[in-house]
Amino acid sequence: MIPLVLRVNGREHRIEVEARVTLLDALRDVLHLTGTKKGCDRGECGACTVHVDGERINSCLALAVMQEGREVTTVEGVGTVGAPHPVQAAFVARDALQCGYCTPGQVMSAIACVREGHTGSDDEIREWMSGNLCRCAAYEQIVAAVRDAAEAHRA
Repeated sequence: MIPLVLRVNGREHRIEVEARVTLLDALRDVLHLTGTKKGCDRGECGACTVHVDGERINSCLALAVMQEGREVTTVEGVGTVGAPHPVQAAFVARDALQCGYCTPGQVMSAIACVREGHTGSDDEIREWMSGNLCRCAAYEQIVAAVRDAAEAHRA
């Protein structure tokens, strides 16, 4: 076991993990932050998307021990029920979720997409959100939500 200090959503957590434990598994199984979902466990679906030092990553492909000294943000760290992040509010307003399983990863990618400025057109949004799969096919609503959030961000 390796002692590790993970900074997640602005809080430090002292944990011990095996060297092979992914960030996703540390978040879900050790820290009990279950908003980040395990979809494919191969970096193909985007359900596990989180931000590390402001950059979106697939947490199923990142080792937890490699994140020490970095700031990890999960969907639990971007808004609250009473004060949702503008992207979360846009997802609700546009009904950009169905089963909801992919939604945390979609939201985290959408936040990055808006922050990175990849929202010039619906095609650009689709391209920069393409690493996140929605099995329910809510893609049109997701694109609309990202577009709305980007317009609010620019205003």
